[in-house]
Amino acid sequence: MSTIDPKQLTFLIVDDIDNMRRSIRAMLKLIAFGKSYCEACNGKEAWAILNNKETTVDFIISDWNMPKMNGTELLSLIRSSKKLRDIPFLMITAETNQSIVAEAAENDVDAYLTKPFVTATLELKIKELLNQASNPSPLAQLLKRAEEFSEKGMLDEAIECISLAVKSNPRSSKPLRELGRLYLKKGFTDKALLCFQRASDQNRLDIPSLQYLGQIYLKMGDSEKAITYFTKALDLSPRNADRAFRVASLLLDRQKLPEAEKIFRSMLRNSPEDIDLATEIADTSLKHDLYEFASKTYRSVLNAAPDRQFLNKKLGHALVMAGHPREAIEILEKVAPKFPNDADLLINLAQAYFDINLKIRADQLAIRVQRLDPQNARAQAIIEKCL
Repeated sequence: MSTIDPKQLTFLIVDDIDNMRRSIRAMLKLIAFGKSYCEACNGKEAWAILNNKETTVDFIISDWNMPKMNGTELLSLIRSSKKLRDIPFLMITAETNQSIVAEAAENDVDAYLTKPFVTATLELKIKELLNQASNPSPLAQLLKRAEEFSEKGMLDEAIECISLAVKSNPRSSKPLRELGRLYLKKGFTDKALLCFQRASDQNRLDIPSLQYLGQIYLKMGDSEKAITYFTKALDLSPRNADRAFRVASLLLDRQKLPEAEKIFRSMLRNSPEDIDLATEIADTSLKHDLYEFASKTYRSVLNAAPDRQFLNKKLGHALVMAGHPREAIEILEKVAPKFPNDADLLINLAQAYFDINLKIRADQLAIRVQRLDPQNARAQAIIEKCL
């Protein structure tokens, strides 16, 4: 099969820095690569372009670190799309630390290029990827054929293909991982478990295999082993919020609060501008008695998004439970007029006043709560203590 002609391709350049996009475009024009070019400043814009029926993209050059949707998140969406998954994807990174490499490898990135780079390096990488696409290796051909069989529901044929790939490439973790996935589809959990274990032993950066091992052990009821494998995956790729939440939730269920809080702190560091994620972390922390951490996280959210005044109710609750009644009173009294019949707000305010020994005020508020919610146990307890 002849190599694809780079002069006839449409390139999609994705980078949040205008000068970088212009620089890459200038390099491509200098080596006469591309008949047309599209640009996007983040993964979301790129995804919209890729799904535009009037645009056909042949090659993607994407930065890793971008707002709204980074390069790895974009790559994950592309690989999950039957229509787009085979587009060559060249990842541009400012650094190549282990977490970035593992994160990109998890989504089958084709190649990396580290900034800064020169035109000759870019040309070489593009030619390498186009050659791979035009002349796939025997392993790639077997994996592709197995994927096609699997999509048609022909699992036995797919397993046969992947088994050949494993025999021909015994040191590669990918065929083992794919064989494990097929065995899972067939319901052969023991065989799948063995494949994923072998894959992770051969390649310690094989995050999908670690993830599958965690899922299998979780279904088997062995939460300790599940936590072990999920944590290994998280250590390699700490920016995966869904995975981090799963690990933290398992830890919380087993009352390992400091370990869960450590994961939550890491998540907040990795996504400092994600207000919704921070709110979810604060809510989960409050629910599982991490009151000090919850109150600090709510404060951070409110500093970044002061319009979310409703969170002051939860902040007040967290402060009461953390043993800071005066701070809670200051917060809750300010928002109480906006929520005059909110039983949760009022009972936390009652508790805060009781904790600083202002029993008359606590009793008044508890009585109001009891009128709103006659079965409120906290209100009844405060009233009895104030007698």
